[in-house]
Amino acid sequence: MNQANTWDKVDQYVTERLIPHDAVLEKVLFANHQAGLPAIDVTPNQGKLLNLLVQMKGAHRILEIGTLGGYSTIWMARALPADGQLITLELESLHAQVAQANITLAQLDGLITIRVGDALAQLAQMKEEGVPPFDFIFIDADKPNNPNYLKWALHFSHPGTVIIGDNVIRDGEVINENSQDPRVQGVRQFYDLLAEESRISATAIQTVGSKGYDGFVLGIVSS
Repeated sequence: MNQANTWDKVDQYVTERLIPHDAVLEKVLFANHQAGLPAIDVTPNQGKLLNLLVQMKGAHRILEIGTLGGYSTIWMARALPADGQLITLELESLHAQVAQANITLAQLDGLITIRVGDALAQLAQMKEEGVPPFDFIFIDADKPNNPNYLKWALHFSHPGTVIIGDNVIRDGEVINENSQDPRVQGVRQFYDLLAEESRISATAIQTVGSKGYDGFVLGIVSS
């Protein structure tokens, strides 16, 4: 059994043992596939991790940067209380339309708001609107802008806000300072900013699984 095949089978084993079959989430993934969305959703065990982290934090307000078809959005929103709110930002109108249909299918319309358009422009508009801070922020959009997203995440944080950044290992390419891939360089700048920023304490975890070799950053805002 080759390594990648082992990773895939272990993900399947974990999902079968610990994550009950969910017809709604299966329909969400199928709808994303039918609409031609990139197959880059988090895995079920990663979605469950986000759900558990939201519960552990006791979050009432979540910001997600990068909606895609709403799969991770639904996982997180399901951990919110009845009076909670999740705002998710999506550049592509097609993705947002698919996500909205999925959110309606999951009966979460009252908890989730999709804002469509360039995320940096949306974040600036949210500042103008006086949108209050969030308890939990998930960054999973275009990697070259990761440093900018982190700056905005800090703006929309308060002491104790949890910030998660996905896809921060990039098959190990993150250590290649000469990489010509703007995604890798964006992630490296993300790390640089985390290292320099005194307001957040963070670590990164390497992961393997059906999506390959990658990882995520987890941080807590202190001030």
